Amino acid sequence: MKRNAAKGRNQLSRLEDIPNIGPAVAADLRQLGINVPADLLGLDPYAMYDDLCRITGQRHDPCLLDTFIAAVRFMEGAPKKPWWKYTAERKRAMAARESAK
Repeated sequence: MKRNAAKGRNQLSRLEDIPNIGPAVAADLRQLGINVPADLLGLDPYAMYDDLCRITGQRHDPCLLDTFIAAVRFMEGAPKKPWWKYTAERKRAMAARESAK
């Protein structure tokens, strides 16, 4: 069923059609070269966040990373969830990254 959900989501035409993605986050995604929802398939949201921070020369609110995670997972077939449902996952992953340094 997850595969069928992802397949139907490939038909979305605008970034703003993805749950949690409004005009501001869509603009951030476009800065990364992501122009349609299907472009998110197979991407690493953590790398996307790092790239955006590098491109813009500023550290963005980590909640933006949660939104990137939610968008990528949704496009891969996960159920629609609010971005804050990914905060705990992001905190664990970021802590693991820090301890690996």
